[in-house]
Amino acid sequence: MTETTSSEAGPGDRLVRTGAVVFFVGALATLVTVAPLFLGTEPFPPVAYAVCMLMGVGFVIAAAGVLRSIAAQRRQARAASR
Repeated sequence: MTETTSSEAGPGDRLVRTGAVVFFVGALATLVTVAPLFLGTEPFPPVAYAVCMLMGVGFVIAAAGVLRSIAAQRRQARAASR
């Protein structure tokens, strides 16, 4: 059995990192978009609210990476048990 070091990227790791970045961009967009509502200024156009959907997209991308990693680990376990 091989050990994975932190410098080795396993299957799905890049998807998880990308998903986290996209999620945080969406979270930042949500904070920026909601702020004028609390400050009493004019709200942003509807397109700005669409950028907030990146939170969900990032979550789905990260979840896909986790599932890919799980599938690869299961394949390795099956191959090692044979």
